[in-house]
Amino acid sequence: MATTIEPTEKGTAFLTTSVGENAAKIFTLEERDEEQRWIQESSATFVTREVLPRAEAIDRQEPGVLSGLLKQAGEQGLLMIDVPEQYGGAELGLLTSALVASELREASFSVAFGAHTTIGTLPIVYYGTEEQKQSYLPRLATGEWISAYALTEPGVGSDAMGITTRAELSEDGQHYIINGTKQWISNAGFADLFIVFARIGNERPSAFIVEATWEGVSTGPEEHKMGIKGSSTRQVYFEDVKVPVANLLGELNKGYKIAFNILNIGRLKLGAGSVGGARSALGLAATYTTERKAFGKFLHEFGMIKKKLARMAAETYAAESEVFRTAGNIAQAQKSAGANTEAVFKSIEEYAIEASLAKVHGSEVLAQVVDEGVQIFGGYGFMQEYPIEKAYRDARIQRIFEGTNEINRMVATGTLFKRALAGKVELMTKYPAIEARLKSGEPTSDLVDENIPEELRSAVAVLERAKEATIYASMQIALKHMQALENEQEFIEYQANLLIDLYAIDSALARAIKAVRSGVENSAIHIKLAQLASWLAFTRIRSNLDQMIIAYTDPERVEKVLSRTRSYVGDYLLNGVALQREIAQLVVEKQGYPL
Repeated sequence: MATTIEPTEKGTAFLTTSVGENAAKIFTLEERDEEQRWIQESSATFVTREVLPRAEAIDRQEPGVLSGLLKQAGEQGLLMIDVPEQYGGAELGLLTSALVASELREASFSVAFGAHTTIGTLPIVYYGTEEQKQSYLPRLATGEWISAYALTEPGVGSDAMGITTRAELSEDGQHYIINGTKQWISNAGFADLFIVFARIGNERPSAFIVEATWEGVSTGPEEHKMGIKGSSTRQVYFEDVKVPVANLLGELNKGYKIAFNILNIGRLKLGAGSVGGARSALGLAATYTTERKAFGKFLHEFGMIKKKLARMAAETYAAESEVFRTAGNIAQAQKSAGANTEAVFKSIEEYAIEASLAKVHGSEVLAQVVDEGVQIFGGYGFMQEYPIEKAYRDARIQRIFEGTNEINRMVATGTLFKRALAGKVELMTKYPAIEARLKSGEPTSDLVDENIPEELRSAVAVLERAKEATIYASMQIALKHMQALENEQEFIEYQANLLIDLYAIDSALARAIKAVRSGVENSAIHIKLAQLASWLAFTRIRSNLDQMIIAYTDPERVEKVLSRTRSYVGDYLLNGVALQREIAQLVVEKQGYPL
């Protein structure tokens, strides 16, 4: 059964609750139990022993290699983590599966693994009938069968509800006849089963379980991709495919529920995988700096290289903190909801904003880390014989998968304002007091409580003031423009960027605070990483606040509002050079991520 998790926090609590209070509620990696640690280590061992030695064969798409590794993973029990026990699974929950996702490292294998275990299996776990679960889940849990998720279509892209694949009920009422084409389907080349979305008439899409061997199911050739070359990506064609009515998945015309609800989990796991990729790339870069010399010195002795290593580590720390904070929250929501599918996804939806933020930030941190990794390798980083080149190419898809980062920014901002208008997030109620404080220029005296470690108090104070300034500026603009803001994508992006950094830094600081309070042995490292991550994010926060105010405030009020918010937020004074040198030294000593 799933590990017990202590009750956590409400969705979007990071924006309206102090980081000191959040630290007492959230899950951090340091709180993994022995079972979770063992499974995570087992996953890492499997990847090291079985997957990484076959990386070149995977990239060449040698027949049977990737599918064989998935079946081996099934034999090791790694595919059954989210499957209930009564259907042959381990039922260990999302938190454990996110830990596994963070250890997969080889990107093509990670994509195939995620396509099978998340978007390919969870729809049946949550929406399948008893007969469907008994028929399919045991085979999916062991890797006897591999699954795929067929939603995207040519010309549709991110508009998932714009699909044109048709399903029509047969005259005898025994089958749905499916016709259409799906595009960019991961695992398509060796999948035994597809979760397929199609329209019946002009209604919203429905979902179906379709077996790959059924007449009329075929695939196109493998796509030639920039990265994740080893993953199978093909078009899938459905030509008069007879699908038994018993294979309708979930309710008729409500496939959108399956698509959107599973995506929240997929986004979170993608964030976890991105964090694992960032840790791996940092390890490659750090090790290289201890081997390569220039001008008679090792690379890690140069200040600009130290800066890169330190920032790679700090940004990874922030992303890692928010990903597993979110995983802990969602896992607890699942546990609390029990067996009722609607209740499960209603509770998971509570963290839809955090799932999108974790996906966006994790993928963008990975992009930054692999880019700096190539730079550290110099010309060698551009050569295929060095693994950082592959890491750079493979990372690019993460900002497109599971809804592009632009779509996820829209989801985060749009959901926030919908909840605010519905009174589910306390922006409207807190706004008057926040406005009064900004106009007076005097923040409340309790922004930082005395239980915050002294080394983190300055960062916490700036964070709390930045939260209030964000609420102030956002609400002023939103109350003026109202529904018109839906069409102002620049505003949506500024707002989302603020949410991303506020959530990441709140998570990093809360984790560091918790490490100190819990007496974690390496809490000093947590403090340093949280300080640097906060310092780096603060520049972005100021910039996004400034631009949002300048663009969406009446011209005659811009200077006044800008001055007010800048003065209120203040500065986070930190010797970044000294701190970066300290963190870089830790990275070099560890030859990778320092935790």
